[in-house]
Amino acid sequence: EGIGASKIGSLFIYILVATIGMKMDIFSIVQYPGILVVGIIWMLVHIVTMLLVAWLIKAPYFFVAVGSMANIGGAASAPIVASAFHPSLASVGVLLAIFGYIIGTFGAIICAMLMQLVIP
Repeated sequence: EGIGASKIGSLFIYILVATIGMKMDIFSIVQYPGILVVGIIWMLVHIVTMLLVAWLIKAPYFFVAVGSMANIGGAASAPIVASAFHPSLASVGVLLAIFGYIIGTFGAIICAMLMQLVIP
């Protein structure tokens, strides 16, 4: 900490997130507009679920924000959001991201099965 390890680590996390974002092909939206609609519906379900569960269990907004980033962005972005609340909470973001990976794996398998049902 004395030589700035946290600041350098935070810088590299920002670089990682930017690198992941640069691999996106924005023009593919024109080619496949239906995928954009599916993405919007998916995000609406995510937002409603996160806010409903947070309201039911009376969770602080910290867990809503970090949990959302853990589900969407994974281990790259959850610590950034957690450290925005307090630098010592970055490890909570990592733990939530790992938990999101575990749950997300099973969710992806279920989603793939549902998509196979609707393929002609």
